[in-house]
Amino acid sequence: MKLPEVKTPEFAAPAHDERVTSRVGRWLGIAFGICFLTGLLSHGIQYPPSWFFWPSSPAWLYRITQGLHVITGIASVPLLLAKLWSVYPKLFERPLVKSPLHALERGSILVLSGAAFFELVTGIFNVAQNYLWGFYFPTAHYAVAWIAIGSILVHIAVKLPIIRRGLTTEVDESRRTFLRTTWLASGVAVVATAGATVPFLRDVSALAWRSSGGPQGLPVNRTAQAAGVTVPAQWRLEVVAASGMRQFTLDELAALPQATEELPIACVEGWSASARWTGVRVTDLLRAVGATPGAEVRVESLERDGLYRASTLPGEHTENPATLLALRVNGEVLSADHGFPCRIIAPNRPGVLQTKWVSRLEVR
Repeated sequence: MKLPEVKTPEFAAPAHDERVTSRVGRWLGIAFGICFLTGLLSHGIQYPPSWFFWPSSPAWLYRITQGLHVITGIASVPLLLAKLWSVYPKLFERPLVKSPLHALERGSILVLSGAAFFELVTGIFNVAQNYLWGFYFPTAHYAVAWIAIGSILVHIAVKLPIIRRGLTTEVDESRRTFLRTTWLASGVAVVATAGATVPFLRDVSALAWRSSGGPQGLPVNRTAQAAGVTVPAQWRLEVVAASGMRQFTLDELAALPQATEELPIACVEGWSASARWTGVRVTDLLRAVGATPGAEVRVESLERDGLYRASTLPGEHTENPATLLALRVNGEVLSADHGFPCRIIAPNRPGVLQTKWVSRLEVR
């Protein structure tokens, strides 16, 4: 004889309801969508395909997009946990597979949960610059992001009738309490960390990382010692153009017309900070060697083994007069950790591409 189904108290809790799941899922989808799109932008800037274009102004745009990327990722953590809590009794349903559509639904949930946890956990560890794995983070994070967004779309397509019903049905007070707690948890997570990007939150963001401090008032991700950089006593900057190669000493660079720009360092980890940079406009430096601003320039560092020891300045940035070969920051000669003897500082670029300890510029 078949025994009647008995719901245990935890499975009968108000949170285990499609109305709760639909509402939490809506905001989780929005947060994940913003995180995905801003992540695509960041990846495109760092590893641009031939068709990709990223403007050099406004100078603060990458600061906003990457800040949103990290903030929405952090906000997604409590949202994801709340959504999983609302549906976890479904894991105990029998039979495991009722139909091909049900199998697709279960498969999408499994892939979605795994990909989402991978993205959020590795993203948070990347923010803290703790790498407990052997794979290259940007490549893996980018690939799994596509898996996550694909499984989200499949999941939405399969569950759309239930989502519609859940969103159009009123919730009672007990379920509203759970939803309010979820929104509050996400809000606290954002406020506690957003100071890394949002200046007016820095005094209340107890968990903000690298938003202030460091030599010369700016945070540093990679020090000169960590990079193994030693500046030769006879250092020269080599600038290679079609007309030939020319070398500049530090004194000769300092004797060229100097410009000062207020520009942010905006890192892929989500933190950003503004500073006053002084140095030679790249437009003036190109003209000094007979090259035309707007040409692509390869920038090489004294660092020999780093993944980002070289970068490419697109023409959009080399023709922008705000792009500098910086010699000073906040009125002081660059410290070793900030790139002495000179570094690139360009508007609307990730910090990882603002090459330090520059030794060579090659006009393409």
